[in-house]
Amino acid sequence: MPRNLLLISSSRQNSQATALAHAKDSIIELLGDRKQVLFISYARPDGLTHAQYTALTRQAFQLNQLPYEVVGIESFDDPKEGVKQAEAIFTGGGNTFLLRRDIDPLMALIREKVAAGMPYMGSSAGSNMAGLTLNTTNDMPIVYPPGFDALGLIRFNINPHYPKPQPGVNMHAGESRDQRINEFHAVEENKQPVAALREDSMLFIRDERIELRSAAGSSVKVFYQGRDAVEYPAGTDLGFLEKSEG
Repeated sequence: MPRNLLLISSSRQNSQATALAHAKDSIIELLGDRKQVLFISYARPDGLTHAQYTALTRQAFQLNQLPYEVVGIESFDDPKEGVKQAEAIFTGGGNTFLLRRDIDPLMALIREKVAAGMPYMGSSAGSNMAGLTLNTTNDMPIVYPPGFDALGLIRFNINPHYPKPQPGVNMHAGESRDQRINEFHAVEENKQPVAALREDSMLFIRDERIELRSAAGSSVKVFYQGRDAVEYPAGTDLGFLEKSEG
């Protein structure tokens, strides 16, 4: 099956960076000579309207001199027509539960087009949506979605915004991210690996190859059910994650 995917942990490498700057080369490699990208704005970070979110994304493309027209899904009276016409799709970050609720009528159509080779790009919640389920998101369930299944464009889960180790005393007294992912794997049916991507990292997927890329050389931490997590360096082909349950 042809696949052309770019799954980015975060739209910004750090709080001072220009949105999408760290992924610019990978975006161009993914999209090639296509002219237009359909932006799915449903995750609505910070309560932005769909149109506001699309405008910010269009600005990020312009600032990075990305030569693609960004068209918001909200500009179509029938969102399915937007997906049918799309040369490529970019699903933005924000709240994963809100995204899952509103994207529900489009999921089968998106899967069909991606299976035919259409590029799909996600950031944060949009990358979560490419996995098997939503269950390893970091977001609050601010709405009740129709289901917790995701698009299944890859056969494992993603946890975005995974923190780098910090020296010194950690003042956070609640569950760590590792503990939360381990709780996911403590449920018997949650057998799929979880790729915890750090802020500067992304997965570039061409057919069966799943390359870890990182603007700062970060590794990815992959969690497995029933055994210890493993760090894999930038440049690793993680295609093996789809060949077994861990």
